[in-house]
Parts: sequence; structure tokens; C-alpha cells
Amino acid sequence: MSPILEISDLSVAYRTPGGDVRAVEHVNLSLNAGEVVGLCGESGSGKSTLAYGATRLLRPPAVVTSGSVRYTGRRITQGGDPVDLLTMSQRELRTMRWREVAIVFQSAMNALNPVLRIQDQLLDAVHAHLRLSRHEAREKTASLLDLVGIPRNRLRSYPHELSGGMRQRVMIAMALAADPEVVIMDEPTTALDVVVQREILSQVVELKETLGFAILFITHDLSLLLELADRIAVMYAGRLMETGSSRDIMRDAAHPYTMGLLNSGARLCRAACMPGRPARRWTCCSPRCPARRAPCRQAPCCQRWSVT
Repeated sequence: MSPILEISDLSVAYRTPGGDVRAVEHVNLSLNAGEVVGLCGESGSGKSTLAYGATRLLRPPAVVTSGSVRYTGRRITQGGDPVDLLTMSQRELRTMRWREVAIVFQSAMNALNPVLRIQDQLLDAVHAHLRLSRHEAREKTASLLDLVGIPRNRLRSYPHELSGGMRQRVMIAMALAADPEVVIMDEPTTALDVVVQREILSQVVELKETLGFAILFITHDLSLLLELADRIAVMYAGRLMETGSSRDIMRDAAHPYTMGLLNSGARLCRAACMPGRPARRWTCCSPRCPARRAPCRQAPCCQRWSVT
């Protein structure tokens, strides 16, 4: 089965007067139809930059310096050749977004417009991507709230009048407005308490099974992905360190950094994972690695995984 979304050799840099700061380096990652792939790593590892670079949502000074993002969705390719998101025109990109690939942004309170009611914001998304009459569009917004378990009387509410969990559900409803094939979720439960996290994750799984979309789920919490994801990719300092099924990652993690994430548990912190801060340059895999040997590629811990 060919991937529905295939990221190949993707690199992203931030342009500065002192030179480029490489945030993502030569990452390869694929997502199959109906699959949940978890992208994990500590803050600053490049997870969100990878997702926004792949969907061309980055703003200057960030630039994509290499790579391709091939998409084989049902609508845009119409059974033809895959398209590359990085070479599409802006018009083609606008058509593809939300109808093919949708994003649930990090921090719903910041993503939602604080001076517009929930209904107006959902209507904006519906009108932008679907050809519906005024009545149909309003009914569509109500059905979207039904889909994520929010009472319809909340359509007239402002974002600040909703709980954190409700705001996140609104973001999920907005992402599903045009029935996309791929949904990228950028740490959608980070600011929520564990009970609400569990409720939203259960709903995400239920929606995926019902609607059949694939998910790229970005988080710093590896323990969460072990329950949710089919496959897990671990990032460190802009590089993909290790990929594997949830079962393999849990039982037979190969890379010391992945082991550190597993040992840190739900409360991810650098001290529990690896001492110090992420390094952008190294002669072995990382100066923080407790099992490091030089050269890195000959170290025993590195013989079981491939450096991208």
C-alpha cells in the first residue's frame, strides 16, 4: 500500500544575519490511509516546524531548503499522479488545504478569533471550502458541533466562554469541516488536564474510525502515543532518530534518546530524559547521550536504527 502522504528528505532552516539555523534536517516520514502516526520529541526538536514546513504554513524567516511532500489523496489527484505540496501553486494549495489536509493547531485559545462567535468561525471555514447555501452552511456548523459532542446552543458563544476542552473540540470540528483525508494534530491536548485529554483522545479515535481519515499526531508525551498511534517517529534536534510500531518502541526501543523518553514517563523533562539541552551540532549522535561512542554510526546503540 502506497502512503497517502510521503515526506522525503525535508529540511527547514531559519534565516538569520549570522547564517541559517537548521531546524529540520533531511527527514523522511510517511503516513498511510487511515493510519495514526505519532511524532514525538521534546520542545524545540522540530516537530511543529516539520508539520508546518510540509504544509507550507511557515512564515519568514523560515524556509524549506530541500525535500518533497507527495500527496495521493482521492480528490486532488483524481486517480492520477501524486502531487508535491511544495511545488503547488498558491491557488492549488488553497484548494487542497482543509479539503485534503487539515490541521488542528496548538493552543486553541490562540488559534480561535477571540472577537468572533464560534458559529461565525465555523461558517468562515465552511464557506471557504464548501459550496453550500446559507441554510446548508448553518446546518453544517451545527452538525460539526454534534460530531465533537458540543451542544448546539454553544454556537453563539465566544471562545473565552468555552472550557479548554470545548475550545479544542471546536478546533477539531473546524478541521473536519470538509471531510479531509489527512488531519495533522499539533499537540492538541497539551494544555488540558488528564481527564479532558482522555476524553478528547477517545473522541479522536472514534472520529477516525467513523470518517476514515489518517492522523499525524504531534506531542511531547511518548506514553500517550503508545496507546494512540500505530507507528511512532522520534525526533531530536531536527533529526528523525527512530521509527517503529508502538509495540516495538515500547518493548524494544533501539535509540538511547527514545529510551530516555520512555523512562521520563508522562512528565517529560530533560533531566529525566537526557541531561543538558538539545545540541544542533555533534560528532556523535549527541553530547547528551549516556551511551555515546565515537564515531556515532559505529556505536552499538546505533547499529539497530538508521540515521536519516
